[in-house]
Amino acid sequence: MSAEADRRTETIPEWKREEVEALSELIENYESVGVVGIAGIPSKQLQDMRRGLHGTAVVRVSRNTLTTRALEEAGLDELVEHVDGQVGLVATDDNPFGLYRELEASKTPAPINEGEIAPNDIVIPEGDTGVDPGPFVGDLQSVGANARIADGSIKVVEDSVVLEAGGEVSADLANVLGELGIEPKEVGLDLRAVYSEGVLFAPEDLDIDVEAYESDVSTAAARARNLAINASYPAAGVAPALLSKATAEAKSLGLHAAIEDESLMPDLLGKADAQLRAIAARIDDEEALPEELRGLEAPAPEPASEEESDDDHEEIEEADDDDDDDDDDDEDGAAGLGAMFG
Repeated sequence: MSAEADRRTETIPEWKREEVEALSELIENYESVGVVGIAGIPSKQLQDMRRGLHGTAVVRVSRNTLTTRALEEAGLDELVEHVDGQVGLVATDDNPFGLYRELEASKTPAPINEGEIAPNDIVIPEGDTGVDPGPFVGDLQSVGANARIADGSIKVVEDSVVLEAGGEVSADLANVLGELGIEPKEVGLDLRAVYSEGVLFAPEDLDIDVEAYESDVSTAAARARNLAINASYPAAGVAPALLSKATAEAKSLGLHAAIEDESLMPDLLGKADAQLRAIAARIDDEEALPEELRGLEAPAPEPASEEESDDDHEEIEEADDDDDDDDDDDEDGAAGLGAMFG
């Protein structure tokens, strides 16, 4: 505390000094500290909100001069400019985003009074008001609602905007809304700013769609992983996938190149057997084949694996073309097989 601050503190009454110390302790003991507006909140509702935030945040209301002094002594001058009107301090160990969500969730609907400014468009909804026919239909019409008497009751025939946002509530409108039980405003702790880890957050910075944000982060992470795999970037998070991909590609290469590796032998024998059966099925002269190869049908082609490259498909197509060109040589091939199998 500076010498000037010491002198200023010495001149104030003891109760004020104790209050400033309590506010300073609150600021020091929590990770995030903010200023909240409390205008228009009845005392009972304010107490209910405090209890609702128990375990999450602490709200302390004091004189603005004392709040300002405590913030200045803590070096939080950026918050001082928000100490105006009916305000209090809110402190929490939660992050500012979590604090904002908690404060918004604690807000409750409330009636609006004459002379107040509408926070949003005030609408009287379509439907039966439940009020018996009488002068009230005129009251509704006088404030701009499309109302009439039908089936023994007063009905609003369509949604009616009776006051746009920013307009001042008249006595007649306040009475009509009260009669209908319409509560067009929300009452709650209005976060003006919060300071956390050296950063000042405004409410608009904290008002985010958490689910959409999480979805965007998840999508970005999936795309980054896919890019890393396709680019063979050796990051720890994609190393297992890269190793699996490399293993599959090595196996595919070994099969196509007929590399006589022990681990490939079962697949190579299976491939050779399939090729032999395919050739045998195309030979018309069964006498030229050993008994175990007679009457075979050509095996169905296996679906291409994901590991096969475009070049592999081109090689297969070229091989098919070669087979078509060699159709005229089937008889020679039959004779060769006959000689091979005795």
